[in-house]
Amino acid sequence: MAVGIFDSGLGGLTVLDAVSKRLPDVPFVYLGDNKHAPYGVRDADDVYNLTCGATERLWDAGCDLVILACNTASAAALRRMQESWIPRDKRVLGVFVPLIEALTERQWGDNSPPREVAVQHVALFATPATVRSRAFQRELAFRAIGVDVEAQACGGLVDAIEEGDMILAEALVRSHVDALKRKMPTPQAAILGCTHYPLMQEVFQDALGPEVAVYSQANLVAASLADYLDRHPNMHGSGQSAMFLTTGDPKRVSDHATQFLRRRIQFEPA
Repeated sequence: MAVGIFDSGLGGLTVLDAVSKRLPDVPFVYLGDNKHAPYGVRDADDVYNLTCGATERLWDAGCDLVILACNTASAAALRRMQESWIPRDKRVLGVFVPLIEALTERQWGDNSPPREVAVQHVALFATPATVRSRAFQRELAFRAIGVDVEAQACGGLVDAIEEGDMILAEALVRSHVDALKRKMPTPQAAILGCTHYPLMQEVFQDALGPEVAVYSQANLVAASLADYLDRHPNMHGSGQSAMFLTTGDPKRVSDHATQFLRRRIQFEPA
């Protein structure tokens, strides 16, 4: 009954933590492609090929359902995977859907025409590849009109978080928020469009100000996954064991992951 969670590095641990608390009886297999992180500076074909390879590894581990907890993979690879690559008995889901559902206050299955929503000025903080893809804006446009999205590519932030350099990470967050505010002085909401970024959520909130609603994905994805598995119980895979897999150095990744979640995490070679 295992479910796979994939991220380019350690950021997806924020999603894993939330879904594990929401679904304590489900074994999750986490795969971090730390060897090739960060994905945010790679081109779309590279991200697609790496994401497909990681997804196949999770299928081999008994996970018929894989969550792409990497926004860059969701933005640059998921639609292409769903259209031409994923077998009929498997599912791969991204992390944009729950976020857009929350922002627009409408369910994904609601296919009525786009309509005005309460939030009209949205700041999107994401990796360069996610910003280039315009995937968030495209999906949002199917459901909402009149929403001004200003995207800020947060170069260097994932690298700093992966290295555990939180002093640099905080400085980068404040710099990127300043750059965003020069383009959109008064956003109503801010999207943390990378699963690494919730680790810096307090800094984002402080830099943006208390009047800005900051959306991060972990809890939204957890609630959405619980609902999906209720509706699709056949998507519980055959795997029975929780695992942490990495394409990087298991000891180094384990040490950083332990710092992230404040509990001992032991990674194995993927």
